Amino acid sequence: MSLVKTSLLNGIAVVVKVASALVLNKILAVYVGPAGYAIIGQFQNAVSIVVSLAGGVVATGVTKATAQHFDDEARQHAVWQTAIRFSLGASLIAGVSLLFIGDSLAQWLLHREDMATVFVWLALALPAMAANNLLLAIINGKKEVGLYVVANIIGSLIVLLATGFLAVNFGLYGALTAFVVTPALTLLATGAFVARRGWFNARFLWGGMDKLATRELACFGLMALTSALAIPVTHMLIRDHLVDTFGLAAAGYWQATWKISEIYLMLATTTLSVYYLPRLAEIRTAPELKAEIIKVYRFVLPLAVAGAVMIFLSRDFIIYTLFAQDFAPMRELFPWQLTGDVIKIGSWILAYIMLGRVMVKFYVITEVGFSISFFLLTLVFVSVWGLPGVTIAYAVNYGLYWGCMVFICRHEMRRMEVNHG
Repeated sequence: MSLVKTSLLNGIAVVVKVASALVLNKILAVYVGPAGYAIIGQFQNAVSIVVSLAGGVVATGVTKATAQHFDDEARQHAVWQTAIRFSLGASLIAGVSLLFIGDSLAQWLLHREDMATVFVWLALALPAMAANNLLLAIINGKKEVGLYVVANIIGSLIVLLATGFLAVNFGLYGALTAFVVTPALTLLATGAFVARRGWFNARFLWGGMDKLATRELACFGLMALTSALAIPVTHMLIRDHLVDTFGLAAAGYWQATWKISEIYLMLATTTLSVYYLPRLAEIRTAPELKAEIIKVYRFVLPLAVAGAVMIFLSRDFIIYTLFAQDFAPMRELFPWQLTGDVIKIGSWILAYIMLGRVMVKFYVITEVGFSISFFLLTLVFVSVWGLPGVTIAYAVNYGLYWGCMVFICRHEMRRMEVNHG
């Protein structure tokens, strides 16, 4: 499917997701406030890490392998079976671990011991969350964009309804619980949709661990694990530093700004995942890779720039309408945050080559290195410019990352030219 058609179909899901997120943001802003927003950010990062450890790390590998073996269903099934076995086993280990350390995590991450039981909910929901992620990865790898769009729309609506209800009725605790329960609930919808496809049967998911598939997934697992640990841990450390320096509310302002970035960049980031990653897995020559990069840049980067400009011009409306009066201080974070968003998208278009081409060494080194540099730059810039320093560090860090990606991309093209020369 073409880039434009994929983006248009995916745009439908993004519109629903954005609308849902905006409504949900308003609910959370009213019922939990800036301090609660900071706690939600910490918990979401923790959930991201745990889900990745519980098998989520192989999801990207499943997408890539499914797309790569488009003409060999037996290989696809071997990959699926290996991934589901690994995910269920990892979910069990991670879930049991959470039951033992939930109290400590609540005190350290959430600064609220009374919230410890949300980690119990997370432990119980892990297998369903892992299974849902794998089904979505399979759908993506099969390039079933229409099905992928519908599944994501249903998921967005479930998140909105469940989180809104729990947050309104149970406050911060309800919101935290919803963040782990709703992804598990979406498995029912995803499973129902995929079961109707002729290429899918539940028995394709169950079988022994395949050695070749394990090696395929291991490379992606290492890369995904690196991101799953480096990025959320960095954000948690930064948020903790902001809490210690300025207070919990200030950390909430940064979290709210970051959430706005996530929402408006959805079209760009999901296009990269849905269209670009499977496409990179198919490319065999350097000229073809270069042409694909240029095509994606011409389409995705202007979207990011246009989105950033619109958000900047409407920042006051966003703060007072989509959040609340208490979030007014976040206004000063917009200029550099939006600049960093555009730079990030520009760098990611090249960074996805490391995933699509399975460049494990470069990926791990850059993810860890630039996560550390983001934290260190934040420490320095916050001491000089105050709270806006964290957004300046964000933009500068991704500027350096983009330069590094240019170097790596050129290296990969030269290697492809030699191999196919």
